[in-house]
Amino acid sequence: MSAFVLDCSVGMAWCFEDEADRYADGVLDRLVGETAVVPPLWPLEIANVLVVAERRRRLRKSDSARFLDLIGALPIAVDSATPDPSHLLAVAREHRLSAYDAAYLALAMREGIPLATRDPALGKAARRCGVALLDVV
Repeated sequence: MSAFVLDCSVGMAWCFEDEADRYADGVLDRLVGETAVVPPLWPLEIANVLVVAERRRRLRKSDSARFLDLIGALPIAVDSATPDPSHLLAVAREHRLSAYDAAYLALAMREGIPLATRDPALGKAARRCGVALLDVV
């Protein structure tokens, strides 16, 4: 079974109808036969997006709970390796990324697998590093 790194920007597009697009839907379809790998910060990012959406009244608590159940049923594996902060800092500096985005890029680089992202800056950085972007035809 092949794998790819899943950026939070794609996963959260599955939560909000106004953020849904063909790319995010295509990535979701790929999870039928593939596994997504995410850095250890994934659960924190997901929880933060949900709680902010609740505070802004974009979601109800029940919507957040339902979304967590749905993504919890998907083949998404949280990488067990603790990222090296010095390496993340170097990647973030070199590519003008947040440390969070650098974690996704560093994981894809380390594993040698494609990256699924909707973030233009992260996608550009991935291409510069020779990391393939997940293709969803």
